[in-house]
Amino acid sequence: MIRPATAHDVTAIELIVQVAYAPYIERIGRKPGPMLEDYHQRVACGGVHVLDNGGRVQGVIILAAASNALLLDNLAVDPNAQGLGFGRQLMEFAEQQAVDSGYSNIVLYTNEAMTENIAIYTRRGYVKTHHCVENGLRRVYMSKQL
Repeated sequence: MIRPATAHDVTAIELIVQVAYAPYIERIGRKPGPMLEDYHQRVACGGVHVLDNGGRVQGVIILAAASNALLLDNLAVDPNAQGLGFGRQLMEFAEQQAVDSGYSNIVLYTNEAMTENIAIYTRRGYVKTHHCVENGLRRVYMSKQL
């Protein structure tokens, strides 16, 4: 079940993000952006949803309105639950949220060193739109028409 996150979910969200992104620290040379977020604040502001599997938070997705699209700002799945289709469910949720909100496309960004993620997004129909450096991180932006 995917539901809006509450303050009670923040500890689980922080743990999932830390464990999911930790393997990229060495590759990027620093902590990825999601590891630096204040999730208490993000949950309080809305747009954060969790994948609750039998009472355990095993995934998180953060969505935000962008100028002409819905921004998929962050998606992380507990590494112990990877391979169960939770990432796909969260992606489908994001795309449905975009459609339900009247957007004709969804956008996301990821670090260019996260090649596995870029491959996953490409297989799901996302196309690269541009590269840039933001906050010292080399990012690849991608978009999908819905």
